[in-house]
Amino acid sequence: MPFVPESSRPHEGLVTFLGTGTSVGVPAIGCDCEVCQSKDPRNNRTRCAITVRLPGGTVLIDTPPDLRVQLIRERIRLVHAVVYTHEHADHLFGLDDLRLIPFRLGHAVPLFCNETVESNIRRAYAYAFADREDTHPGATPKLEFTRIDESPFEALGTTFIPIPMKHGPHFNVLGFRIGDFAYCTDTNFIPPTSLERLRGVKTLVIGALRMEPHPTHFNLQEAIDVARAVGAQRTLLTHTGHQLDYQKTCDWLPAGIDMAYDGLQVDIRV
Repeated sequence: MPFVPESSRPHEGLVTFLGTGTSVGVPAIGCDCEVCQSKDPRNNRTRCAITVRLPGGTVLIDTPPDLRVQLIRERIRLVHAVVYTHEHADHLFGLDDLRLIPFRLGHAVPLFCNETVESNIRRAYAYAFADREDTHPGATPKLEFTRIDESPFEALGTTFIPIPMKHGPHFNVLGFRIGDFAYCTDTNFIPPTSLERLRGVKTLVIGALRMEPHPTHFNLQEAIDVARAVGAQRTLLTHTGHQLDYQKTCDWLPAGIDMAYDGLQVDIRV
């Protein structure tokens, strides 16, 4: 067997689904539907995010409003970097929950995002960037930006390949490929050039909001069509709303495609 340098050998990683729900979560406020009243814990879906445990540390993808509860629930004590798909509120507005992380890291939290996301973070969290001294340690989140675009980049020593996608007709978002795993939420169109970046993944995560068509998200059938086009061994559906019961939907789905759920863990190779 030929020698393979350590730096080029695949390593194991672990993906944890912190949240798998749509922007309003499941159960939805004030809703008495069957899914919102379900006793199946897999129908309880907080807002979308994952962590990826890598050889160099743990990367968080997006900071949803439920972040504090999610990290405590999954006993994730430390996040070493954050990567952003886009700046919508359900993917951004838990950022302040990272205020404790710099104490444990010993430095600011690295944020990997494009120019649009950075400008929205600076506006929404202006107090974190104000030109004044904090009154006490931890008063504001300590953040450090690394600008990304559509080119591959490294986070914690692992290559991330951006997957440019459309989230409705006027909004651009990013999915990410990490080794044999890809995470593509909040989209209703993946261009052919981006589909090429997904070739060969073993686990694909794709958003599937509901049964009916939606102007900015894949519905269930559209997500299935993408899964078939990519040909991953396993496809997991995320960003799902209260129209989709976990067990009934999984029973209906084709072989190799299932719904993800909060707390699900998946081994990957990076």
